[in-house]
Amino acid sequence: MPSTVVDSQIHGCMFSTDEMREIFSDKSWVQKWLDTEAALAEAQAELGVIPREKADVIRKYARAELLDIPSIGEFYRSSITIVPLLKAFKTVLPDRAGEFVHWGATSQDIVDTGLVLLERDACRVILRDMKLCLRYCLDLARKYRSTPMAGRTHVVHAIPITFGYKAAVWADELGRDIERLEGMAGRVFVGEMAGAVGTLASQPEHGLETQKRMFRILGLGVPTIAWHVARDSQAEFTSNLALCAGTLGRINHEILSLQRTEILELEEPFFMGKIGSSTMPHKRNPAVLENVLALLRSVRSIAPAVTESMVSENERDWGCFLTEWEAIPRACHLMGAALAKTKNILKNLIVYPKHMERNLFAQKGLMMSECVMMHLAGRLGRMTAHGIVYKACMEAYEKEIPLKDVLMRTPEVTAAFTEEEIDTMLDPHSYLGLAPQFADRVVEKWSAKAAEAEEPAS
Repeated sequence: MPSTVVDSQIHGCMFSTDEMREIFSDKSWVQKWLDTEAALAEAQAELGVIPREKADVIRKYARAELLDIPSIGEFYRSSITIVPLLKAFKTVLPDRAGEFVHWGATSQDIVDTGLVLLERDACRVILRDMKLCLRYCLDLARKYRSTPMAGRTHVVHAIPITFGYKAAVWADELGRDIERLEGMAGRVFVGEMAGAVGTLASQPEHGLETQKRMFRILGLGVPTIAWHVARDSQAEFTSNLALCAGTLGRINHEILSLQRTEILELEEPFFMGKIGSSTMPHKRNPAVLENVLALLRSVRSIAPAVTESMVSENERDWGCFLTEWEAIPRACHLMGAALAKTKNILKNLIVYPKHMERNLFAQKGLMMSECVMMHLAGRLGRMTAHGIVYKACMEAYEKEIPLKDVLMRTPEVTAAFTEEEIDTMLDPHSYLGLAPQFADRVVEKWSAKAAEAEEPAS
């Protein structure tokens, strides 16, 4: 019976996806172990270490559906080695082939390599969805490259930007995250076949060639030296997920912030029948955004635990590995759910250009103070201009009157500019800087990367 939110028939859709649950299912874990054992046997058969016919049997029967998986769990009550798998596997192997399984290996070789294979599968899904999020952000950057909106610093209005510019900043950060995920492959997706303490003492003649052939079969990198207690690759994997979770968290939080009633420039996707409140029928709550933010917060919290498990003893320390078995799959489940929801949010985001336009004038011209100051600075010097405009702005702010009214009775301003020039300086549309061009640059940089992703079959 399911007992966690990941597997729950009630809450499961909020914390994982069917795709990620399949990757980290018991059957999948067992299959990765069997794949590792089969690759080891095949490599050793090629080198004459074990009989070819025994390796063929091992490969033929290395199928998780043939094993009694619950019995493996029962054996784990008294052992945390790979022995429970070997016992279950041996029962289905004919012709005494079970005597040649796991030849010269140690439990951690199989467990670590199996975990890496699972991580690789999960990373493919995460990369695909990160690239789709990148694509949808680039779509927003193109569509709204010249759509003005209020730029905000320290949560208050600053100067104008465009929504395309904002989306392009999102996209550029997503692109860097994708590069990090792809760049870690050579360090993280590396197999382990090193024997009891990593010296391959059990295979002195063919050990290195066995490694090479075994990991070629599995499509993994060959380690330079054993990494039984060197857990930096696992920490890098979860740390990169945490960085992705930081980017996605910022994007989703920004949308949440801009969905506030008083702002309402963006809104998560809505459809008739989506209920926001059991008691207030008018509510269109950002419930999916809140779900995603909670997931991503948890993903970020997992990275320190895996980093902490890097501190292990001597040549083997099972205590740190157990942390990874629990934490890494959980991080992938949560990230999988967060990405599935974020993809939909970005693809179907509701954008309100009219509200963006309205909010440009919420402070009655104060947003354009820098523009006025820079024009005046050309006549009077920057610091003098700053003082004049500052005084005018504070009066307009406190009296809640248009900045133009104050400027039109400021001698230094009227002596330098006509009313028409002041109107131009107070027009947010005239002060977008290079925002559209920056959006274009991001689109050009990342379009090819975004095009690599394909929507998963529904």
